[in-house]
Amino acid sequence: FSAEQEAQALRKAMKGLGTDEDAIIEILTKLNVSQRQQVLITYKSTIGRDLIDDLKSELSGNFERVIIGMMTPTTMYDVHELRRALKGAGTDEGCLIEILASRTNGEIRSINDNYKIQYGRTLEEDIVSDTSSMFRRVLVSLATGNRDEGAYVDDALAQQDAQCLYEAGEKKWGTDEVQFMAILCTRNRPHLLRVFDVYRGIANKDITDSIKSEMSGDLEDALLAVVKCMRNKPAYFAERLYKSMK
Repeated sequence: FSAEQEAQALRKAMKGLGTDEDAIIEILTKLNVSQRQQVLITYKSTIGRDLIDDLKSELSGNFERVIIGMMTPTTMYDVHELRRALKGAGTDEGCLIEILASRTNGEIRSINDNYKIQYGRTLEEDIVSDTSSMFRRVLVSLATGNRDEGAYVDDALAQQDAQCLYEAGEKKWGTDEVQFMAILCTRNRPHLLRVFDVYRGIANKDITDSIKSEMSGDLEDALLAVVKCMRNKPAYFAERLYKSMK
């Protein structure tokens, strides 16, 4: 990989009349995130122009959006997307759920820091002013980036958690959503996988089926996303991709 070579090739694709879009696609898709950042810096130092500005002036529409997205460091991309999801008339709940349910503590903390630097207000403030009720509380909880990331499974606690979830949902009239949030948004992954197993034995159904029958709307989507990300993050994204095109 030579950052200088790629930078020159990109310049060539955009110089003069017309733009060689195929060349831009070929160059950028074969690089990883950090290589693209190196190309960005090298482009400026060897050509004396801003690559993002050049791309924006040459491209348009969704193609421009995806290329600029690829050129943006992952954390900053998340920050921009969260802001877009919260700003303006409607709220893009799907975007909020997808990012906050799937990122690690470290990633969430980095998002929080950069969000504040970028917009002069905290992510939590924007979530609180733009969402409501239990859905808001789940997002705020996820946005603290405070989940236990250990690997310890306390079997007695797993039994207790599963029983708690059962009693908070299937067993009673109405649903105690706070219990679901407290367990699903704070426990570590191996522990939750154990809880889900035990839960199936107690309730005779999968935790996802219980969430679907006990909750609705954004809250249901958010808690389902948390469970799916805990079980298998790539499968969660595969499903998101499938639904986006179906």
